[in-house]
Amino acid sequence: MGLITNQTGIDQDGRRTIDVLAQAPDVRLVALFSPEHGIAGTSTDAIVTDTTDAATGTPIYSLYGNVRRPNPVMLQNLDALVFDMQDAGVRFYTYITTMAYCMEEAARHKIPFFVLDRPDLLGGEVVEGPMLDADRISFTGYFPMPVRYAMTLGELARMFNGENHIGADLHVFAMQGWHREETYDQTGLKWIPPSPNLRTVNEALLYSGIEILQAGGVSAGRGTDTPFEILGAPWVRADAFAAALNRRRIPGVSFAPAEFTPSSDLYRGQVCRGVRIALKGRGSFRSIRTGLEIADVLHRMYAEHFDLEKINDLLGSRSTIDRLKRGGAPADIVASWSPDLEKFREMRQKYLLYR
Repeated sequence: MGLITNQTGIDQDGRRTIDVLAQAPDVRLVALFSPEHGIAGTSTDAIVTDTTDAATGTPIYSLYGNVRRPNPVMLQNLDALVFDMQDAGVRFYTYITTMAYCMEEAARHKIPFFVLDRPDLLGGEVVEGPMLDADRISFTGYFPMPVRYAMTLGELARMFNGENHIGADLHVFAMQGWHREETYDQTGLKWIPPSPNLRTVNEALLYSGIEILQAGGVSAGRGTDTPFEILGAPWVRADAFAAALNRRRIPGVSFAPAEFTPSSDLYRGQVCRGVRIALKGRGSFRSIRTGLEIADVLHRMYAEHFDLEKINDLLGSRSTIDRLKRGGAPADIVASWSPDLEKFREMRQKYLLYR
């Protein structure tokens, strides 16, 4: 058996799935595969290297380096591939592409593929954001779907297998007791950050809207104690920026002037001014709408510094960027996504496992 996992792969008693399978009767765990951030989920490097699991002696093959999918040498003599890790509920989070690539290779080598399902930590109801443009399929955008898709990994695996005609011998071990309206902190499960900068559920909720902005030239708070809850750059005027955002009365969120100095990543060691973001109501909060509103304010106030075009690296919607450039209101742009999102909801319905 081969296992694709990281630090979130644990059982209800806190035991690593690695150890559970290594000690299981009639199972021989011979290969581990690690995603972005590595098997322990602590790496922030651009490359994760191969290594060995100290407790079991099992080789760990990195799928986040020069190799992004398991090759024939890694898969030789495997009778099954198992996928067990927690994702972030966001289209550009690379764990879902790693899962899909592993499914493709499992199908190619006729190896059964098993998904041990886990909750969508953002909940399974709110579908949000533009559909990914067909010409932007990549490692951070495997499938043409919205930024927030409100599906578990098991449901995604079923959809990828069906819609992309992967042909995997797919088996999903469904959860018991999870309901679609539940965010992760409502499940009673222990919170384990899926990656170094997603330390709380609130940060995960903000992530999908705030992460797109960093490519445009602002710090999303990496290198601080509260990534995605703080945003800024050396060239921002904090008071004016916060006031402009609060005047927009964005549902479920408010902004306060802030100053911070990132210890890593963009603007490392430089004083940044910007805003601290406070969630006021999860029910009304929409992360992508919030991200677009912030992008619009940055573009209007700091066009000489903020590169609106660059946020499309993750947003993946040419029409959305063009409308923002023409001065379109973010609320109107969000409304324009509705027909495509309705089609997506109808398509995804046949792959859902939970009510």
